Parts: sequence; C-alpha cells; structure tokens
Amino acid sequence: MDRPNIILVCVDEMRADALGAAGNEHIDTPNLDDLARDGYHFTRAYSATPTCVPARVAMFTGKSPAQHGRYGYREGISFPDAYPVTLQSTLREAGYQTYGVGKMHVFPDRARCGFDEVLLHDGFLHASRRLSRGPSAAIDDYVDFLRRETGDPRADYQETGIGCNAMTARPCEREERLHPTRWVADESFRFLQRRDPSRPFFLYMSFHRPHAPFDPPGWLWDKYRGREFPPRPVGDWVSRFDEHREDYASEAEFGAQKETTHQQVKAGYYGSIEFIDLQLNRLREQLSDHDLLQDTVIVFVSDHGDMMGDHDMYRKSVGYEGSARVPLVVHVPPRLRDGWGEPGQVEAIVELRDLMPTVLGVAGVEVPEGVDGMDLRAATSDGAVREHLHGEHLIGSLGRHSMQWIRSQRYKYVWFSGDGHEQLFDLEADPQELQDLATEPQHAQELARHREILVRELRDREEGFVDSGALVPGRVLQSEASWVREHALL
Repeated sequence: MDRPNIILVCVDEMRADALGAAGNEHIDTPNLDDLARDGYHFTRAYSATPTCVPARVAMFTGKSPAQHGRYGYREGISFPDAYPVTLQSTLREAGYQTYGVGKMHVFPDRARCGFDEVLLHDGFLHASRRLSRGPSAAIDDYVDFLRRETGDPRADYQETGIGCNAMTARPCEREERLHPTRWVADESFRFLQRRDPSRPFFLYMSFHRPHAPFDPPGWLWDKYRGREFPPRPVGDWVSRFDEHREDYASEAEFGAQKETTHQQVKAGYYGSIEFIDLQLNRLREQLSDHDLLQDTVIVFVSDHGDMMGDHDMYRKSVGYEGSARVPLVVHVPPRLRDGWGEPGQVEAIVELRDLMPTVLGVAGVEVPEGVDGMDLRAATSDGAVREHLHGEHLIGSLGRHSMQWIRSQRYKYVWFSGDGHEQLFDLEADPQELQDLATEPQHAQELARHREILVRELRDREEGFVDSGALVPGRVLQSEASWVREHALL
C-alpha cells in the first residue's frame, strides 16, 4: 500500500484529563490508554474555539479563528459555501475514499463537506428540530435506524427527558446495541467491510457522546455511581462572576449544582467515555480481521471539553482548562513512522487546526493554501510547534463578552472584552487554575508580556479590540454571519 489508511475518531465534549493515560484514577479507559502508550499523546492540545461548530470548522479547514471567522456557537451558516476546501475534500481529490459516520454539525443538513458519503447522528440540532418539528429520519440516520429496529415510528433519541445540555443523567433505557455510541461504531465497521479495497480510506468516526444527554448503558451507570470522585476545584476568583450565576438551573453554564446532581452527572459522563473506549477495542479488532492494522493511522481527539463543575461551571465555551484542553492521541504503526519521533507523551502546545496538515502530511498530500495549522510530526522530535496559542469565544453566560486567552509555555492570560477584566494563571504551578495572579505586583511584568501578545493577535480585528497599541474593552462584537459575508464566503 502506497498511502496509509487514516481513521479520525472524534468525540464530543471530552476533557483532556478524562482518561487513565492522563493520570485519572477514577475512570477506566484501557483501550485509549493503549493507543496513547504505543502512540503519541499530546498532553497540551487545545480547542481554540471550544464549542461544537467552530471547533469542527477548525478541524475540517486547518484554520485558526482569525482565518475561518467562527468565534462562537451559531447554527445555520452554510458550511460548504463558506469552506469549500476541507481535510476530507483534499484527501478525496488525492484518491482517498472518504466516509463520515456520526456527528458533523454543519449546515445545511446532510452537506457532505468533501466526504463521499455520510451517515449522521448529530444529536439535538435546535434549528433542524424546529424546521422538522421534531426528530427527522431524513436528516438523522440514527433516527431511521432506531425506528426500524424498535418498530416505533415515533422513536426519538431525546425521549428520556434528561436534556441535550442539562446537568441530569440516567442509564440508557434501551438495550446496548441501540445506543447511538454503538450505532456509530457498528456503521463504521460496516464501512470497513464494504469499502473500495483498491483505494486508501479516510474514515471520520464521530461520536456524539460524552456530550449530554449523559445516558450510558446501565452497567456502566451502576459502575460509576458507586465511585467517589475528588472535590471539584474552585478558584479564588470565582466570586468575580457572582452576578452571572444561575445556581441549580439544569442547563446553567455558570452556577452551583447540588452535590448529588454533580455526582450523578459525573457518573453518566465517565460511563459514556468508557463505552466509547470499548468501541476502540472493537475498532482495532476489526482492523486486524481485515488485515489493516499495520496500514492504518488512528487519531483520537475531542472537539472541546466540559467544565464538569470546575469553578462552578458546566458545559463549555470558556477558555479554562476543563473546557479548552482536549485529548489528542495519534497512533502510528511502526512501518509508517517516517518523520515521527519516538512514541510517548508530547508536551508541545497544539490545536485542532493542526490535525489537517498533520493528516495530509501522513498521507503524502500537499497542504492547501490558507491553512495555518502545523504538521505535528515535527513536535514529536524537537517538541516545538508554537510559542503560544490564541483562543477565543463569545461568552453569553458571563455577560456579553468575547473571552480572549493566550496559552504560553507556562502561563494562561485571559481578557474579557466586555469590561477589560484580566486573569493570569501559572499552569505549571497551578494546573487547576485556582489562583488568579493578575493583581499580584510580582507578576505585573508577566501580565504585561501576555497582554502585548494578545494585542498583536487582535490588532487587525474588525471589532476594534486594539487602539493605539492597547486593548480596548466594550467594543461591539462582530457576528459570525457578518464576518462570513464581509469576507465573501457566502
């Protein structure tokens, strides 16, 4: 085989620390741990725009937010019109058979975005459900499967009542083979059986979980309900946002939850991750059965994390570690390791946009013009990719801010565009971001250095975040739709 097969396993909302290989003793992920142990485990990987839509734009296009223009969560912007060149379209033009299963989260529904074919389960897409007045088998292939298998023409993946973004959890009421996680794996394996054997393939195996609803199979729910989890980290700065709290609201992004609620959500979250881990073992067995194991590169990543109660925050979109840092593991068979260093942990600061140039490099395909991600193979030998990473997101739950952040080799600097509030964390000494150093005189020089980095990143932005070399709070935020229009992408 001249070119390797490539499988990109993408999960939704998994934190970087939610696996055993990251030192987490409270979750069992033996198969992912094996991939990390025998492959390249990038321990400082980030989602620069940590919600579903912009994160997937970064993965598919290889571009930073400054290049792709998606600064927040918004459905309804045409993906193929705005981004005609994608990872999968580039591979397809190079002769790969490209196939996507599971979550795409693009508009319009069923847009292939460069794949030869897609089978979809996106979970709860608000715009789509409103247009369809409920779940639609025409745009969600899992719904069609569920209705055929159960014989219930009204079957709905959302009928458990626990909510698509809610801090509630319960075991799955259906048998394991009907769970959407199992469906994504089964349909991916069906592709492996029916693929074109004369061409290399790119398989996008995209799980909706561990995103809510937190509904693992019953045996996994029981397993993690019986475990005790460590106390949640709560920083000394959390009271700064008291006016935005929505304590005990089921879908609140910022606010306290009852400890019993937190424990059951954590159980559902961890159980959902272990269920995905089991599918990784099935994947490797399928590759072995088809004699593909030594010819296939497996990449495992998440689009973003989940705060899971850290600092009284839940869900995602913020630049703090629980939300923005993601697991990234690249497993490369020995015969395909030309250009790679020795397997093991890689501490370079990397980002989702780096996946496109890395995968194309592995495939021996030229990277399209405009991609500003970096090929991660270099990071496995010399450890250097970038000195810092710029991330951002529109934050409705903490006031009408754009949350801007810089992740440098040691520190994280945060700036809220609405009121100009700043934070500084020493991630080497304080990885849980418990202590805000921004007001401490001994860190003033470090604060100023990171502020200048952000000034350089935002200097040319339409919002006018920078004026006369200084950050300017209170600017009107640019909408994603207007950015796309102004840059002639629609």
